[in-house]
Amino acid sequence: MQLGIIGLPSSGKTSIFELLTNHIENTANNTRANLAIARIPDNRIDFLSGMFKPKKTTYAQLEVIDVPSLVPGMAKNTAQFLDSVRKADALLQIVRVFDNENVPSFSGEINPIKDIETINYELLLADLDLIEKRIQRINENKKKNSMLKELELLEKLKANLENSVPLSSLRFTAEEAELLSSYQFLTDKPMLICLNISEDDIKNSQFKGKNEVYEYARSNKINIIEVSASIEKEIAQLDDEDKKMYMQEIGIEQSGVVKIARMMYSSLGLISFFTVGEDEVKAWTIMENTIARKAAGKIHSDIERGFIRAEVIKYDDLAALQSVALVKEKGLFKLEGKEYIVKDGDIINFRFNV
Repeated sequence: MQLGIIGLPSSGKTSIFELLTNHIENTANNTRANLAIARIPDNRIDFLSGMFKPKKTTYAQLEVIDVPSLVPGMAKNTAQFLDSVRKADALLQIVRVFDNENVPSFSGEINPIKDIETINYELLLADLDLIEKRIQRINENKKKNSMLKELELLEKLKANLENSVPLSSLRFTAEEAELLSSYQFLTDKPMLICLNISEDDIKNSQFKGKNEVYEYARSNKINIIEVSASIEKEIAQLDDEDKKMYMQEIGIEQSGVVKIARMMYSSLGLISFFTVGEDEVKAWTIMENTIARKAAGKIHSDIERGFIRAEVIKYDDLAALQSVALVKEKGLFKLEGKEYIVKDGDIINFRFNV
C-alpha cells in the first residue's frame, strides 16, 4: 500500500515526507517523485519488545511517495503530479498555514481553503477528463449495447464531478463497483489533510482560517490533523528523554509525525497483528477483515497452505495481565480456525503442517 504526499510549493510537503521516512532527498530537483518507507510507531510493539526482549524488533511499515509539487497553470508539471498521484492508494495533502517571511507563500497569501481547493480541483478535472474520454470511446464502439450499464454509470459520475462532487462522496452497489474496478479515479482515494502550522499556533491552538478549514473538512468527510514541520524537525534531533521534556514544555502529548503515521495507516483500512518470541517481535500489516489463513500467508505461503489453527492472545489481555501464563490461566488464550477474522492487536502463533 502506498501513501502519496501532495501539496503546493513551499507547503512543507517534502519536510513531512523526510520526517515520516527518515529519508533525506536532494530537494534541488523536486520535479520527480521520491519513494521511501515510513515506520508506523506503535506503543504495543514497544511493550511486547520490552516483555520478550527479542534480538530484533520490527514495526509495521508503509510505502510513502513524495509527489512533485503542483504548480497550477504549468501543463508539464500538472501531468507529472497527476501521474504520480495515480500510483497512490491514499493521499496526505500538506496545507500551509504557517507564516514565514523567509519562505514566501506560493500564492502570495496564507489561505488554506484556497490551497486545498486548488489541488482538489486538479484531481476533479483529471477524473472528469478520464470519464469523458471513456464515454466517447463507448459511444464510438460498435458493441456499445453491451456496455450500456457502464455508460449510464459514467454519465452519473460525470454529472457529479461537473457539480464539484468528488467520487468519494458517492456510494456504489457491488455491480457498480465491479464496473469501476479497473479505473484509477483520484477523487475516490482516501484523503487526509495535514495543516502545517507554526510553533506559536501549536501553543495557542489558533490560526487564521481554522474554523473554516475544519468546517470544510467536516462537510467533505475528510480527516484533518495539525502538525508543525519546524517543531517536528527539532523533536527528531533529540534523544528520548529530551524529547519528552521538550514536548511537555510546548504542550503536546504526541509527535505530529506519529499521529500522521497512525492516521494514514488506519485511513487505508490497515491493521496489525503481532508475532512474538526471543528472535523477533514483529508487526504484520493486513487489511481489515482478513481471515486467519490469509494472514498466515503474509508470513509465508507454506504457513497459509498448511494452516491448521491460529493460537490467539489479545494484546489488551496480555498488557493487563503481564504474563502469557496468566492469560492462559484466565481462559483468554484462544484456538481459532482458518475463517477467523483477525483483529487489530491480535498476537498470533500459527500452527501448520506442509
